[in-house]
Amino acid sequence: MEFQAKSFELFDKQWALLTAGTEGNFNTMTIGWGGLGTLWGKPVATVYVKPIRYTHRFMEENEYFTVSFYPADCRRALSVCGSLSGRDGDKIGAAGLHPRFLDRGVTFCEAEKTLVLRKIYRQDLDLNAIPADVKSRYYVGEPPHTVYVGEVVEILRHPERSRRVTAL
Repeated sequence: MEFQAKSFELFDKQWALLTAGTEGNFNTMTIGWGGLGTLWGKPVATVYVKPIRYTHRFMEENEYFTVSFYPADCRRALSVCGSLSGRDGDKIGAAGLHPRFLDRGVTFCEAEKTLVLRKIYRQDLDLNAIPADVKSRYYVGEPPHTVYVGEVVEILRHPERSRRVTAL
């Protein structure tokens, strides 16, 4: 079996939306840092959120979150979600996205795939353990990211059609 290097591009090149909250109160943000793997015998996704981001509060307050991936024609929408804050207005509307409310989270109709995740671990990065060049690039005057690990409990394809590909 050939190793697929494209797996590394899911976050870095393709980007994704991280969404946490409930139908009545949620926020989303574009993420370019993340990973997929296995921890404690479970399929997981790992994401990183700075405490200054509005979504951080929703990640802290909710047991479930989603990570969703989009086709290339949604790049502008992901750019809007990464540059505007939900604190300041309706960035979902500005991005032209349509929320899809799930039993355990929120995604968007435009998503190609959505991972529904149950938060199983969180930890603030330790500034003392971060290399100096990274610290000077990403953490001058700001606290470090919080790492969230979520167990994949469901994978959805084309949520607007509610067609489940895999349920774990």
